[in-house]
Amino acid sequence: MKLPATLLFGLSLALSGCFAAREARIESDYSYTGNFRRYRTYEFVTGQGLASDTSKLGSVLRDAIRTRMRVQGYKPARSRPDLLVMFRLFEGDMAFRGYAQEDLTRWMTTGMVEDDETPKESRQGYQPIKMVLAEGTLLVTLIDNRTNRAVWNGYASGVTVPPGMQGEAVLRRSVRSIFDQYHVFTEGYLEGASQ
Repeated sequence: MKLPATLLFGLSLALSGCFAAREARIESDYSYTGNFRRYRTYEFVTGQGLASDTSKLGSVLRDAIRTRMRVQGYKPARSRPDLLVMFRLFEGDMAFRGYAQEDLTRWMTTGMVEDDETPKESRQGYQPIKMVLAEGTLLVTLIDNRTNRAVWNGYASGVTVPPGMQGEAVLRRSVRSIFDQYHVFTEGYLEGASQ
């Protein structure tokens, strides 16, 4: 049986995207000051790099992040969003400092959110770990717009972005894998979705 050329191309594109994403190391860390239960809206940070880039890859990343934020109940807001979203694609290997922490959703069940008023003896404390991230790292950062502090970082290292449609598929898959580490839905979203 002979398969059509477009089907073969699509299948090879999907498989190569799977292999590229499978090689990526996916990690995340968060700030104990993050009040994740109150975040409902977001907007992208504008500036240098892909965040301000109007190229196809910058658009693909923004669309993939928008899709995932929508799936988790977040709404875009140009005026006073709760979260600012920043992303960057780094080339080459890089040293990175992450933190050894329990799962974000498990920590959220404690209901503890630290702020400047939290006594030192009640603070969680961070256990930094040094990592070497392999060639090509996609970093997504969520910033609390009210406090101007980064509250969550998700990253995929070892992301190789080939040209064309295959590269777009790798970026979308990488964003999906990164946000699989961010198990936070807006308050009441899941109850409303089940009705």
